[in-house]
Amino acid sequence: MKRELLFVLPSTFRDEFRIQGFRFGSGEKSIAIVGAMRGDELQQQFICSQLVNTLQDLEERGDLVPGHEILVVPSANPFAMNIGKRFWAMDNTDINRMFPGYSLGETTQRIAAALFEQLQGYRFGVQMSSYYLAGHYIPHVRMMHTGYEKPELAQGFGLPYTFLRNPKPFDTTTLNYNWQIWETQAFSVCAGQPGHIDNDSARDIVSATLRFMALHGIIKCRTHPGYYSELQLEENLITVKARRAGILYCLVRPDESVRRDQVLARILDPYDGSVRWEARAPEDGTVFYTPAKPLVHENSVLFRIIPN
Repeated sequence: MKRELLFVLPSTFRDEFRIQGFRFGSGEKSIAIVGAMRGDELQQQFICSQLVNTLQDLEERGDLVPGHEILVVPSANPFAMNIGKRFWAMDNTDINRMFPGYSLGETTQRIAAALFEQLQGYRFGVQMSSYYLAGHYIPHVRMMHTGYEKPELAQGFGLPYTFLRNPKPFDTTTLNYNWQIWETQAFSVCAGQPGHIDNDSARDIVSATLRFMALHGIIKCRTHPGYYSELQLEENLITVKARRAGILYCLVRPDESVRRDQVLARILDPYDGSVRWEARAPEDGTVFYTPAKPLVHENSVLFRIIPN
């Protein structure tokens, strides 16, 4: 294992900004794995730290297949994490909306450009990502529909679902999209809530990543066979929004099967506890997402359901 400084940005008033990487093996650029892009993605950094630890153990046992290089970057935004902010501390910009970057541009553009230079040329790229809605959801793999994607490869992670997303204009500046355009098969692996560490889901994602690498002959490792990953178009997910504001009393959890017209949650009056509104399933399906916060606003997303 080689621990490297991939990018250093001098600072006038505090310590230098550093992006560190861990490189295993040598030869073909086989897979690059990136963790926290945002300051609240503790789960994603933790997953990468466990991968580094596991790969180091595999390396000592001679279980890395010769001729393959693995790069793990646990965090691309340590400054924001140190002060508990989600985005770049100075101007609140998102590094994952700056790719492929610009080396003479704003700070986050320069960070994205330096990081992308290190990540180009790999056969596979894996970004440990948080879901864009804060809450509980089924661990899954996401891919951008760019015309270069191969969804069948994503199913090799053995997670319950693989989602294919038609990119919107703002998606064209993400790492996943640009990896695909520059001929890397890119996957966003989503598990865990921002600001929290979930040991169980972290173990599942580490196992899924090792499973993927073993499947493609990068490492020698026996893992749980995982799930038969079901391919879904993200646009087919059914969204249930709150029609009233109040205290959310949730009755279902992610990965739970529901029937049409089943009560999913009740929104209660915060003063007298009366039921203001009941959220019901519009179709038969599987609950994919539920919110984490107990207070909800009118028209906010309550559930996302995978239809049968």
